[in-house]
Amino acid sequence: MSMVDEPLYPIAVLIDELKNDDIQLRLNSIRRLSTIARALGEERTRKELIPFLSENNDDDDEVLLAMAEELGVFIPYVGGVEHAHVLLPPLETLCTVEETCVRDKAVESLCRIGSQMRESDLVDWFIPLVKRLAAGEWFTARVSACGLFHIAYPSAPDMLKTELRSIYSQLCQDDMPMVRRSAASNLGKFAATVESAHLKTDIMSIFEDLTQDDQDSVRLLAVEGCAALGKLLEPQDCVAHILPVIVNFSQDKSWRVRYMVANQLYELCEAVGPEPTRTELVPAYVRLLRDNEAEVRIAAAGKVTKFCRILNPELATQHILPCVKELSSDSSQHVRSALASVIMGMAPVLGKDATIEQLLPIFLSLLKDEFPDVRLNIISKLDQVNQVIGIDLLSQSLLPAIVELAEDRHWRVRLAIIEYIPLLASQLGVGFFDDKLGALCMQWLQDKVYSIRDAAANNLKRLAEEFGPEWAMQHIIPQLMQVLEMINNPHYLYRMTILRAISLLAPVMGSEITCSKLLPVVINASKDRVPNIKFNVAKVLQSLIPIVDQSVVEKTIRPCLVELSEDPDVDVRFFANQALQAIDNVMMSS
Repeated sequence: MSMVDEPLYPIAVLIDELKNDDIQLRLNSIRRLSTIARALGEERTRKELIPFLSENNDDDDEVLLAMAEELGVFIPYVGGVEHAHVLLPPLETLCTVEETCVRDKAVESLCRIGSQMRESDLVDWFIPLVKRLAAGEWFTARVSACGLFHIAYPSAPDMLKTELRSIYSQLCQDDMPMVRRSAASNLGKFAATVESAHLKTDIMSIFEDLTQDDQDSVRLLAVEGCAALGKLLEPQDCVAHILPVIVNFSQDKSWRVRYMVANQLYELCEAVGPEPTRTELVPAYVRLLRDNEAEVRIAAAGKVTKFCRILNPELATQHILPCVKELSSDSSQHVRSALASVIMGMAPVLGKDATIEQLLPIFLSLLKDEFPDVRLNIISKLDQVNQVIGIDLLSQSLLPAIVELAEDRHWRVRLAIIEYIPLLASQLGVGFFDDKLGALCMQWLQDKVYSIRDAAANNLKRLAEEFGPEWAMQHIIPQLMQVLEMINNPHYLYRMTILRAISLLAPVMGSEITCSKLLPVVINASKDRVPNIKFNVAKVLQSLIPIVDQSVVEKTIRPCLVELSEDPDVDVRFFANQALQAIDNVMMSS
């Protein structure tokens, strides 16, 4: 909040509202704590407001959450960094409440305050707070303590550092799984602040305890620790300490742990280096790709391209490709969908020959998948393959599939194909745009779904830009003229699509073609019986003013607009007058 925007007069009201029975009033007041603090001044905030908040901690969770958030940015209102420690007591209390999101916000605010505090204050105030929370009899305090060690540790003297490491170790062996979970998820942050000598001894022994925990919810958080610790350790230590853990985790009895490994594995490969990856992690990854749990296969399939990038092409072809083939006909549609969204990225890794021989058949089978998301994911990434195998081969093998998908029963698949057509056209060149695809582009203008009709109109414009007005004159306009019979279609929405296509094509086609071919259709449509068509005619005519000659504007466009400006429908009159105003503005400026 800025320092002046809130009026300071209702301060007494705000302070009263902090004690009000109505939760909404208390919430409003808490959210404006900074206003109250500014009015009270720094000293009274420290001596009156903060102690009041410390006592006022048995409130509704929503109010406590707002308080935890506000206190995190309160340092300027208590007199700056030297007084930051006065904010710790209310936040310490909030760290012990039952509601998880309140505790998390309190920990976040404490971290924010602790990172700004002076070192001496951290030792005098912050570290004792962490120790009190870690020794709390209720598990909530101990859970919160785990998230504060990485702030407290760096500024502690050596004796205290040893004590903090031993407290953290105890938290990792706590009776309550919630505390062990919190310790496991914060281990990476804490380890990043610990000196490398202690990293190998204390932290690794803590880590090993967590990896053997009997609760799968703790072990799966230890998987995240693998990646974090892997980045901190030397490669040889990584191989000695982290690698065996990962290999064990990839065969863990809990699918949730295996799922986490599948998600994190490629990061771990970077940590251990190429040789151990080849000997140990590739077999582990292959196991995950063939896991009996669909969720694990989904996670592993989604990372297949990232994993292949780390390997050399031979290894990828030898070990990973057979699994990819199996996954492409997996019983779970979600596995196939995850694979389809990344498989295209394998083409640059494997190179041209392997892509043509091995990957192309997989693409084609996924393009014919019964599940629309799978087809959609393949279509949207086709350009990655094109760069590897070249357009000739791609068009021979994929064009039949594309033509089939252009008539897919799911409109999102048709939409993806339409959006891909200009890219395909630019890569294949003019020769490719044969009757089949040309006819398709026109056919889409008559689709039942508005998004398809709109995309089809845009598609014509992009093709005209790509190949130039002469090509468009030969290929698009004649076919458009056939479709223009649609302007007489009994359903007005199809007639509207033609107007949309004309307004998009006109700027690309230039004045001559617009006047001879497109403008008469628009003028004709102005006599339509549906007001929506007529006011769209007015809009299109307005967009044509800068394109055509002034004489055409005066002879053809203005009389048509004058007629529309006297229409019984108010919207038609409005847009017609707007267009006439635009003509007058052009006249005046010229």
